[in-house]
Amino acid sequence: MLKHIARMAAAAAMVAGFALTQSLPARADEMSELLVDANRTVNNLKHDPAFATAKAMLQNAKAVYIVPKLVKGGFIFGAEGGDGVVLRRQGHGWSAPKFYTMGSASFGLQAGLEQAQLVFIINSDRALSGIEHGNFKLGAGAGITVVNLSSGAEGATTAHGGDMVVWTSGSGAYAGLTFNGSVIKPDKSLNALPANGPDAQRLRANLSSIW
Repeated sequence: MLKHIARMAAAAAMVAGFALTQSLPARADEMSELLVDANRTVNNLKHDPAFATAKAMLQNAKAVYIVPKLVKGGFIFGAEGGDGVVLRRQGHGWSAPKFYTMGSASFGLQAGLEQAQLVFIINSDRALSGIEHGNFKLGAGAGITVVNLSSGAEGATTAHGGDMVVWTSGSGAYAGLTFNGSVIKPDKSLNALPANGPDAQRLRANLSSIW
C-alpha cells in the first residue's frame, strides 16, 4: 500500500513538473509581449504634452513601473488590473526589468470595458521598497502619496511631489483615476525567467534615451 502511494506521488510530481515545463515557453512569450507593449507605452509618453514634466521627474526617480494595459470593465461591479514592469535607476541607466501585477476592485455603475496605459515614476525609497516586498497596497494606510500626471498640457503643469507620480493615457472612467486600494504583487513565475533579452534591452535603451 505504501509503495502504491509512493508511486502515485512520484507520478503526480512528474506530471506537475511536466506541466510547469510546458508552461515556460508560453510565459516567455507573455514576457516578450509585455516588454514590447511597455516599450510602446514609453514611446506614447514621449509624444504626450505631459512628457516635458515626466522627463524632468525621471532624472531623480528611484524607479519606474510601466503598466501598458490596465483594463477596467463590468456592470455594477467593476474590476481593474494589468501586468507591468519595474526598472530601477542605475546611474544614468536602468536595471533589468522585474514583473509585477496591479489590481483592484470597485463598486459603481461602470458600463463597458476601458483600457489605459500607466507609467508610475517612483520617487521615494519607501514606495520602491513597498512594491519590491510584494502585496503592496496603495492608499492612505500605506502612507504613500500618488499624484496624477494626466495626459494633456494642463495636467503636465499640476503634478509636483508625491512618492509616486503616475502618467495616465486613457479615457472615460480613467479621467481622474485614483488608486486607493490598488494592490501591486510580484509575478513570481515571470521573475523566475531570464529578462535580459533583446526586448528588455530595447526598453532599457528607450528609457535611457529620455535621460
